[in-house]
Amino acid sequence: MNVADQNHEAIIGDASAERCFVYVLGSFEPNGARTYVGWTNDLARRLKAHNSGTGGRSTRGRTWVLLYAEPHATRNEAMSREWYLKRDRKFRKLLCEI
Repeated sequence: MNVADQNHEAIIGDASAERCFVYVLGSFEPNGARTYVGWTNDLARRLKAHNSGTGGRSTRGRTWVLLYAEPHATRNEAMSREWYLKRDRKFRKLLCEI
């Protein structure tokens, strides 16, 4: 089990209704990697939605894996952090190289 899998299990197992998470998903295809940044209060449910085609429009038709997640105490904190991560292309590119 790699570090990303361990973090994924620890965070999903710890999820509660009060906490929100910012997450980065990765999709690796022959024509290159893509990332998606979002926030949720239930990581497992949200990842399942993205992979079943009922998540964000830009995530449909791909297989996604959780690359990174951070917990936040409030929805506003999570949404603010999401805004910054969406603009941090270097960080997302680094996640794809791990």
